[in-house]
Amino acid sequence: MKIDFDGLQAFVAIADLGGFGKAAESLHLTQTALTRRLQKLEGWLGLKLVERSTRRVALTAVGRDFLPQARAMVQDVSGAMSRLRDMAQHGHGQFTLACIPSMTSHVLPGLIGRYAQRHPGNHIRLLDGASTEVRQAVLGGQAELGIALAGERHAELAETALFDDPLVFICRDGHALASRASLRWEDMRGLDLVGVGSFMATRIQMDYQLARRGITLTARYEVQHHATALNLVAAGVGCAILPASTFREGDRPGVRRLAITHPVVRRKVQLLRRRHADLSPAARAFVDLMASSDADAWQASVST
Repeated sequence: MKIDFDGLQAFVAIADLGGFGKAAESLHLTQTALTRRLQKLEGWLGLKLVERSTRRVALTAVGRDFLPQARAMVQDVSGAMSRLRDMAQHGHGQFTLACIPSMTSHVLPGLIGRYAQRHPGNHIRLLDGASTEVRQAVLGGQAELGIALAGERHAELAETALFDDPLVFICRDGHALASRASLRWEDMRGLDLVGVGSFMATRIQMDYQLARRGITLTARYEVQHHATALNLVAAGVGCAILPASTFREGDRPGVRRLAITHPVVRRKVQLLRRRHADLSPAARAFVDLMASSDADAWQASVST
């Protein structure tokens, strides 16, 4: 059943303002246009709602009985439309973000903090998982946005480069290499390395780049998460090769971060969204916030 909102709005305005002139003015209509709206509603209902004479305008008995319901419907629809317009103009609402766990160490908390200052009433639901899981979440509609590593292109995904995340060497202060300004990959042969997930995108990319140069590094310990590797290094169990975004100097007492060169191996972090999909106002506000951070700001977030 099609609801004639324009007719309801005209009827309520006439009833509340006591005449066609004031009602037409309040709705920015001519009296002729207002009259047509009322007549269309009455014709659809098959009932007379308003009695109009040369001297006065009055509601019929049916009109008086119907007025509270009509007023409530107009108020509900007007209120809902106003809230939607406010969401669109100010980025209000909520959205789901899928993200690789390493981004939650430093990069994402800072970004969400700035977002919360700008949009204190908004809500973000986080889904953390591997890059393949992030891609599937965005493709499947479980998340509007995703932050993942660059991978195989998908026709349904729009990808925007955020920053390059170099791999770094993490060790204790007392380690034999801790005093170096930077390391070459060859310097790490024979060390007690903590390896992170052989099927993770970061590990696959690292192994590929090293294999191209004839370099092989063997991990003594294998874990599944960057945080676990950091915990082991902090406890004095081996050293690790991790993305720079997962660790800043000063995060753990007695733990150092050293640059690795020849080659510098970087993973590329991307923002994902479904191609041609309309973002919610809250998600759009998040994208606008990220866009306001230039490339230098993104690199600073991982190089500190």
